[in-house]
Amino acid sequence: MGNRLSQIATRTGDDGSTGLGDNSRVSKASGRPQAMGDVDELNSHIGLLLCEPLPADVRDLLVDVQHQLFNLGGELSMPGYELLKDDALLQLDTALAHYNAQLPRLAEFILPAGTRAAAQSHVCRTVARRAERMVVALEQGEAMRPAPRQYLNRLSDLLFVLARVLNRVDGGDDVYWKSARLARMQADDGPGGPGDSNIGAGR
Repeated sequence: MGNRLSQIATRTGDDGSTGLGDNSRVSKASGRPQAMGDVDELNSHIGLLLCEPLPADVRDLLVDVQHQLFNLGGELSMPGYELLKDDALLQLDTALAHYNAQLPRLAEFILPAGTRAAAQSHVCRTVARRAERMVVALEQGEAMRPAPRQYLNRLSDLLFVLARVLNRVDGGDDVYWKSARLARMQADDGPGGPGDSNIGAGR
């Protein structure tokens, strides 16, 4: 790896191609480089989220996620290779159950807003969804393990939940979409009336 990183400007990509981990070269516009790029962008956005003041447990979780995304990107760069392990997905499932249990039921869809940390978590969520869509598109053309797709799907759900958690760090709340349904609920029941659980979280 040290030798691979000793020269950054190789000029080998000037023709619009890029090298994969198995030393093959493909167009930068093809599916694998696009999926790898989306995962890299997601990891970079999580790095930006880590610049915000965060609860220690959330910070530790996101640092672990960054390492797992690096494994995921490595797996995408080497067709037929396995780097993302089963315990990575288990970690997300465990975190989802833990943080979601702390949150009140949602009364309506929420906006990607609130504190800067929460808003950045929503940015991460949307990039995770794009990366997931790109991996799904890649799967339609070649055989792949389900782990990368599953990891990105769960991670997007977790980032939605973490955005809600981060909006409550200093006593804040979700920023609700001002729908006609919510207005009727508030008129009938007052703020905090019954609603569907975790609307908009899972897909």
